[in-house]
Amino acid sequence: MTSNARPLSPHLQVYRLAFTTVLSGLHRITGLLLTAASVVLVVWLVAAACGANTYAAVGGVLASWPVRIMLAGTLGVFWYHLFNGVRHLVWDAGFGFDRRAARRSGALVVLFAALAFGATVALTPAWRWLLGEP
Repeated sequence: MTSNARPLSPHLQVYRLAFTTVLSGLHRITGLLLTAASVVLVVWLVAAACGANTYAAVGGVLASWPVRIMLAGTLGVFWYHLFNGVRHLVWDAGFGFDRRAARRSGALVVLFAALAFGATVALTPAWRWLLGEP
């Protein structure tokens, strides 16, 4: 029996994930995160429907720094999931399956998501809210 130092199957230390594989996994994760974040939206809407006191109490929690950071992340997750969903719709139409087009469209998704996040924060009052200004 000879000793061979090579692994018999790909192991995580030697396997390199493809860019498109990472983006696919991120699309699934962002979908789950958006589902979880929708609970916060429902709580906020129910608090608004329950009256001023309830709304003020929930507003105080939503104004905390951990929640602000979570909501800022949710904004980025939203934009990524939206643009990657459009990419998947294009794939469903039968376009962009070759390796080069898939990599290029993936890079465009990341770029557009970053630009949309930046534009949303810069061009709306979101930046003031995220920084805790009135």
